[in-house]
Amino acid sequence: MDIFEKLESQVRIYSRMFPAVFDKAKGPFIYDEHGKEYIDFFAGAGVINYGHNNPTINDAMIEYIRQNRIIQGLDKFTVARREFLEKFDSFILKPRNLDYKIQFCGPTGTNAIEAALKLARRTKKRTGVIAFTNAFHGLTLGALSITGNSYYKDDFSMGNMQVTFMPYDRYLGPGIDTSNVLRKFLIDKSSGVNIPAAIVLETIQAEGGVNVASIEWLQKIEKICKEFDIVLIVDDIQVGNGRSGDFFSFERAQIKPDIVALSKSIGGGMPLSILLIKPELDIWKPGEHTGTFRGNNLSFVAGAKALEFWKTNEFSNSIKEKSKLLKILLQSTMAKHPDLITEIRGCGLIAGMVIPGNGICAKVSKEAFKQGVIIETAGVRSEVLKFLPPLTIDEKTLKKGVDILELSIDKVAMSLP
Repeated sequence: MDIFEKLESQVRIYSRMFPAVFDKAKGPFIYDEHGKEYIDFFAGAGVINYGHNNPTINDAMIEYIRQNRIIQGLDKFTVARREFLEKFDSFILKPRNLDYKIQFCGPTGTNAIEAALKLARRTKKRTGVIAFTNAFHGLTLGALSITGNSYYKDDFSMGNMQVTFMPYDRYLGPGIDTSNVLRKFLIDKSSGVNIPAAIVLETIQAEGGVNVASIEWLQKIEKICKEFDIVLIVDDIQVGNGRSGDFFSFERAQIKPDIVALSKSIGGGMPLSILLIKPELDIWKPGEHTGTFRGNNLSFVAGAKALEFWKTNEFSNSIKEKSKLLKILLQSTMAKHPDLITEIRGCGLIAGMVIPGNGICAKVSKEAFKQGVIIETAGVRSEVLKFLPPLTIDEKTLKKGVDILELSIDKVAMSLP
């Protein structure tokens, strides 16, 4: 560990949460340099939806490299670029009757968010943006401005970004429809909130604590955007790519956002981020929003191979079946600790186990790591254990991982006063 401590910045985080030197990974497992096996309920924060070192994805990349195919192409046309676009159109857009232009952004999700905000403001010729409580959209300047958690923000770096935060679904309690609150602010000319260029939301707030918006709420937000001529941006970076059970997390609500941000698993494990843009909003001038790594060709190859999982409904159905199993397992664990665990949240293969109390989730995560499970905490007070396994995980390993978590909770519970 000495070289890491000596040379790396203090900004690193996951190496503190999971203090091991990792070396290999396969499917739902990751191994440290000593060969210890861990069940991965973290999945690279949603990058490894198709499992570590998925053989079909790896084989495609290896063969591409063997043939001396082009790796760096900026935004020049390439065969790999064409094949990715063809598969995305055939397997994702057409079956869902979606009409989007595709913009390749820089290699991470926050680059896509920056582009989305910039385009919405250009399109509507307004500067304001509405985001939601507990939102997380990234840590570059624009994305940070619409991120709710104060841990990441200070007056020195933010400035006036003209962002208004509104309460997310059920933020004010189950009896208050916060879409009506939003609409009231927009209608009332004395509210102090001007009509914004865009409303940005996650249909499932992952980092915010696995908060799942209701179908009715999402449909009302879309209706508000149409009524007031506001661009609806859905951040599907972590909860898209099949995480909810459908390819897009907003499919369950049958809405069609104006702009969709995708990253993480869209590159099949390789860095890639894209925007989906309704054609009438695609008003960019050539080169107006650019970047060196907007569409690495190796990412196109990996991403195109990953898209083949979506040729039929079989993969989606398997995710939904494993989602049911995960919910049953977690509810069983909650039943054994009713004084400790207060709620199970989730949709598809993202789930949150709420354990209020200062630092309890962190203690469980630490104990689970010792026992061979990698799991992250979420929520503004880190009061939620966030289950994010690869979508390809088998049921036996899923159950084994939850069993280890349950034993870890048992041990932490025994140590509490």
